[in-house]
Amino acid sequence: MKVIILCGGMGTRLREETEYKPKPMVEIGGKPILWHIMKLYAHYGYKEFILALGYKGDVIRNYFLNYHYYNNDFTINLGIKDNIEVHSSHTEHDWKVTLVETGLNSMTGYRVKLCGKYINEDDFMLTYGDAVSDVNITKLVTFHKNQNKIGTVTGVFPPSRFGDLIVSGNLVKRFKEKSKDFVDNNKPINGGFFVFKKEFLSMIPPDPACDLEREPLENLANQKQLAVYRHYGFWQCMDTYRDYMLLNKLWIENPEWKVW
Repeated sequence: MKVIILCGGMGTRLREETEYKPKPMVEIGGKPILWHIMKLYAHYGYKEFILALGYKGDVIRNYFLNYHYYNNDFTINLGIKDNIEVHSSHTEHDWKVTLVETGLNSMTGYRVKLCGKYINEDDFMLTYGDAVSDVNITKLVTFHKNQNKIGTVTGVFPPSRFGDLIVSGNLVKRFKEKSKDFVDNNKPINGGFFVFKKEFLSMIPPDPACDLEREPLENLANQKQLAVYRHYGFWQCMDTYRDYMLLNKLWIENPEWKVW
């Protein structure tokens, strides 16, 4: 099963870091947050990734084109053409990464739509490129298959956030924008880490303005085809510089998302 990761947003609320790089390339402990997300999936055996690129996509392209050099020691003999010896130390030798240009200003739904041409299996996974978690991907996939719904979203319960999933049992009744009108920490928020049947791709209109969280997911919820997998463990997004500082502090003290 392939994993689509949304990597095209501008990250305007993290401008201190995203002025020169896309948000998925902002580092935690010297590694891009994108790498941390991919390591989670790879830990559970899912090593085929489709990256939906947009803002400063060349930074991500360059990272993977030169992955061995960014993640290993190497020796270069200056003056001798193509004489570079890589001293292998990383363990990502069996990852398969497809990089897809999805446009600078495209919304998330359209980015997923454009990545759909690389989905050949009956199901695929999808997540955002700016949040880490210790969610058990094996249990998530098993839950999705047992529910037999078109889609499954991981509902998370971070402190001091606003619920945006109205749920009943294991079904999402309504998918709505985060509201500032009230606070209810007993309700989950959309934590990403989705699983979908391939048919979901046909439900996304070919419109660059299509926001995944609007028409596609709202329609799925209205049709009672969107299940929620509750994750009560660690989840943290990187929306602001404060989040960036927190995640780097946690990486030193207690990186709960590091299950590999």
